[in-house]
Amino acid sequence: MNRIRLISILNLALFVLLSLTFSCNNTETRPPGPNILFIPVDDLRPDLGCYGNNQIITPNINRLATGGVTFTRTYCQQAVCNPSRASLLTGLRPDSIQVWDLYTSFRDHVPEVVTLPQYFKQNGYTTIGLGKTYHYNIPDTLSWTSKPHIDGYPFDPDAVYLNEENLKIQESKIEQMIAAGRNRIDQLGHWYVKANAIESADADDDAYFDGAQTTLAIELLADLAGKKDPFFLSVGYYRPHLPFNAPKKYWDLYDRETLPIADNQYPPQGSPEFAMHGDRELRSYDDCHNLPLPGEAPWDEERQRELIHGYYASVSYIDAQVGRLLEELDRLGIMENTIVVLWGDHGWKLGEHNGWCKQTNYEIDTHVPMIISGYGVEARNQESDALTEFVDIYPTLCEMAGLEIPGHLQGHSMVPLLSTPHMGWKEAAFSQFLMGRFGPPEARIYERMGYTIRTDRYRYVEWYNWDKEKNSKGDLIAKELFDHETDPQENQNLATDPLHLNTLNNLSQQLNKGWRYALPEKNK
Repeated sequence: MNRIRLISILNLALFVLLSLTFSCNNTETRPPGPNILFIPVDDLRPDLGCYGNNQIITPNINRLATGGVTFTRTYCQQAVCNPSRASLLTGLRPDSIQVWDLYTSFRDHVPEVVTLPQYFKQNGYTTIGLGKTYHYNIPDTLSWTSKPHIDGYPFDPDAVYLNEENLKIQESKIEQMIAAGRNRIDQLGHWYVKANAIESADADDDAYFDGAQTTLAIELLADLAGKKDPFFLSVGYYRPHLPFNAPKKYWDLYDRETLPIADNQYPPQGSPEFAMHGDRELRSYDDCHNLPLPGEAPWDEERQRELIHGYYASVSYIDAQVGRLLEELDRLGIMENTIVVLWGDHGWKLGEHNGWCKQTNYEIDTHVPMIISGYGVEARNQESDALTEFVDIYPTLCEMAGLEIPGHLQGHSMVPLLSTPHMGWKEAAFSQFLMGRFGPPEARIYERMGYTIRTDRYRYVEWYNWDKEKNSKGDLIAKELFDHETDPQENQNLATDPLHLNTLNNLSQQLNKGWRYALPEKNK
C-alpha cells in the first residue's frame, strides 16, 4: 500500500487525534510564555555571512545568529512556496496534507488541523500575520488574531515597481489586457502585472512593501509589548523573491564584476532530464524571455551577474529590515523574553545546474537557512550541523513556550540542540517534489513525484509516475544518488554505478521506511 493511499485511511484517525488534542486550552492557569518573532524570508538560500558567505552583506542576520543557534543542515519538505510553508505551519509533511502545488489549500484535505500560530492563539497568544507567512493566496485566517495589510499595495505586493521603465511596461500591458477584455485586478482593486526581473530605485526602504511592513511591525511591537498576553508576530518578507526590486543603496553595496557565478552550469550528469525544470518563473519577466533551458548553453555572464547582483541587493535590503526589528526589541527591553526564528522557505538556484529559481529535489533547492535565537537558547553564537527539517519548528516552539506538543505533528523538537548543538540527531531529512504542476502546458502533460532522502553523506532520490486523478504514485522510473563526500554540488548521478549498488539499496530501504525511522535514537 503506497503512502498516498495510506493518507486516506489515516486522515480520519488524524482528525480524531486533533480533536482530542485541541479540545481544551489552559490559557487561564498557564503563566504568560515568551513572545515569538517569526521571520519567514521568501526564496532565501543559505547564502549569508553567518553561513560562510563573506561577499554578501548581512550584518543584522549575523547579529541574530550570535544570540542563538545557526542550523547549517536544515531542509524544507518541498522546494516551492505553498507546499513548504503549509508543511512547516501544519507540522505535517506534503503527502499528509496533499499540498504539492501553488493552488491547493491544506484545509481542503485536513480541514480541522490546528496550525502553529493557531495553536498559540488557542493558548492565549495574540497572533498577527504580516506579509507572506502562508503562500500569499492562501492566508488561512483561522491562524491569526489579525492579518493586517498596508493600504496602497496590491494583495500580492511582490511586483511593485518604482522606476519609469518598469511602470511603462506595466501600463502597456494593462492597456493590452483591457483591449482584449482581460484583467488581472486583485481583491483590493490593484492590477497585478510583472515587468522586468530587476529594479534599482533611488527610494527609501518603505517605498517597497517589505520596508513599509517593517515600519508597521515596529508599531505593532510597541503596542504588543505593553499587553499582558504574549505575542506571536510573523513578519513575512517577500524579497529576495523575484522581481529583485530594492532601493539603490543596497545595490551600491556590491561591485557586480566581483560577484561569483556558478561553476557547475550544467544539469547533473546521468540524471533524468525531467528532474530539472525550465525556470518559467524567471522567464516570465520581460527582460528574461531569452533565458536558456537547463540543457542549453548558459546565459551570458553579464546577465548572470546582473541577476546575482539583484539577489544580493535584495537580501541586504531584507537584512536591514531584520535589523530594524531587532533594534525595536532592544529598545522595548523584550529581546530576552522573545524567541526569534528566521527561516527561508526553500533554496534558490543562481545558475547552478544551469538553472534559476527553485523547484527541484537537489541540495541547492532543498537546503535552507534556519536560525533560532533569543529566549530559551543556551548555546549562543554556535552552529549545529544536525540534520533538521522544517516540520521540526512547530514542536520546537511548543516546547520552548511550555506548551504541550500536539500528537499529530510529524517533526521532532530541536530543543536539545539549543543547548547541545553538536549532539547526535536524525539519521536523515526527507523532501519531495512533484514535477508536472508547474511550467507551460507541454510541461504539464505528465506528472512525476520524486522522493528524496538526505543523510550525513548521501542524497538519494526515487522518481515515480504520478496519477494526477488519484493523487498516487505508480511505477518507479528513475533513481539518483549523490555522494556529498566527493560531490557536494551533486553534479554526478551514481545510481547506475554498480560500485554503489549496496549503498543505493540501503538508502532505498531507508527512504521507503520513512521519517519515523530516522528520528534520534532514543525516540525510535
